Amino acid sequence: MFEFQKTSIEGVYVITPKVYGDKRGYFFESYNKKDFLNAGINIDFVQDNESKSHRSVLRGLHFQKKYPQSKLVRVVKGVVFDVAVDLRKDSKTFGKYESVILSEENQKQFLIPKGFAHGFLVLSDEAKFVYKCDDFYHPEDEGGIIYNDPDININWPFLDNIELSEKDKKHPSFKEIYDYE
Repeated sequence: MFEFQKTSIEGVYVITPKVYGDKRGYFFESYNKKDFLNAGINIDFVQDNESKSHRSVLRGLHFQKKYPQSKLVRVVKGVVFDVAVDLRKDSKTFGKYESVILSEENQKQFLIPKGFAHGFLVLSDEAKFVYKCDDFYHPEDEGGIIYNDPDININWPFLDNIELSEKDKKHPSFKEIYDYE
């Protein structure tokens, strides 16, 4: 059982599973195709990924150009600030973002459909981040937007000592990619 919370951007959900716990620990389903279908979400996931990062690591904003991926993301250890940016040119929320705090305590998940850039900032000492994708990763197809793009204007929780990969430091701006006015 899940609670599916719609966000301000069509197709993006914050999903909270029903957690069963006692003094021994807890149990929950992190994904159930039938429950997702009943909520109107029909995504065929084909790949699971996991990353581990330490405090102040920012990964993103990444997207796939020709092979876009829907993602169901969650944190199994630690806390992250997670962001999805709408890159669907025909969307009324094109260039807007949605964010959520994901943690091992709140067990929330973030459903990001195809057509979005994605990134996260680690807020805890360490975070393990897992996600399902509905298409395989194509490294030659990856694109990115600089995390501090002034037009998207993401309100990151803190910006001191952020660690970026060399690749993420070189991403272009939103305007450079989409050439809009």
